[in-house]
Amino acid sequence: MAANASGVGPRSDSDEPVTVRAAERRARVAGAPQADPHGGCPPEAIEAAVRGLSGCSEDPLSQAVCRGIVDPAHVVAWTARTERLLRFQFDRSELRVEIPAVAEQLTELLRQVDLPENTSAASVTADFIVRLVGLREMLSDDVAAAFAGDPAATGYEEIAVAYPSVLALSIHRIAHELYLRGVPLIPRIMSESAHDRTGIDIHPGARIGGHFFIDHGTGVVIGETTEIGHNVRLYQGVTLGATSLRDASSKRGVKRHPTVEDDVTIYAGAKILGGETVIGAGSVIGGNVWLTESVPPGSRVMADPPRNVVHSENSLGEPLPLQLPWEE
Repeated sequence: MAANASGVGPRSDSDEPVTVRAAERRARVAGAPQADPHGGCPPEAIEAAVRGLSGCSEDPLSQAVCRGIVDPAHVVAWTARTERLLRFQFDRSELRVEIPAVAEQLTELLRQVDLPENTSAASVTADFIVRLVGLREMLSDDVAAAFAGDPAATGYEEIAVAYPSVLALSIHRIAHELYLRGVPLIPRIMSESAHDRTGIDIHPGARIGGHFFIDHGTGVVIGETTEIGHNVRLYQGVTLGATSLRDASSKRGVKRHPTVEDDVTIYAGAKILGGETVIGAGSVIGGNVWLTESVPPGSRVMADPPRNVVHSENSLGEPLPLQLPWEE
């Protein structure tokens, strides 16, 4: 075996100069058939798709896009920055940088949507910045509610960084401020971002009082016109929703979701529906309860428990009810 170029050790095929190997590769590529830029799709099919997808027609999706919509990615980025500011930033030098940046980004987003008359992007931004301190106080109260309500919590720091309800509520409280000022679309993008991340679906229009806690949280739904008082606790799978109608569009602007007064606990899987349904203060709603009517303060509402039937293996070794025998 020959020595390599330096005269030390054996020479292998891979020891040839890199430039030679690169030249050979280029030659092979040059001689190979070129890839079809259309992926094998006939040009006339592509052109037909272009014609069908372009322009502004009368269908709802085309109308929505052609009017111009704010980029959801930009809304999500602003939401994450603002939510982080509320939860984690206490240093004054950081805040002096972050608060103006949050304000500038919000103003730019607001310029891309149709605000109510006599409302400007600058005025909404100014109002929102003024509300930051109050939002921090409300979120802190929610952290305290989680610590008081969950014996598994090891401390406030665990709740602040790891509890999905705190993330969902911080985004909701930000979105709700914009909703109250008539900002379209942006609050809904925010709420759906929180829903995607936490499994907790809170419409930005819902009014939620202080010291609120959602334990676990997955599958919780809180509708637009829901009103929740102070010191309320929900568990996973709770729905505060509306009854279904054939022509639901006729109910726009009407209260469709329940009112939950102070000091109420609602256990997992309960469904409370209807705009006239009021859960009186201090009530406890049991798991899997279905409610479409009001209950007075101090109520205890429980569903009839299912009847569990326990069978023991019989002496003949026959299969138990609902149990298929193993195949031979």
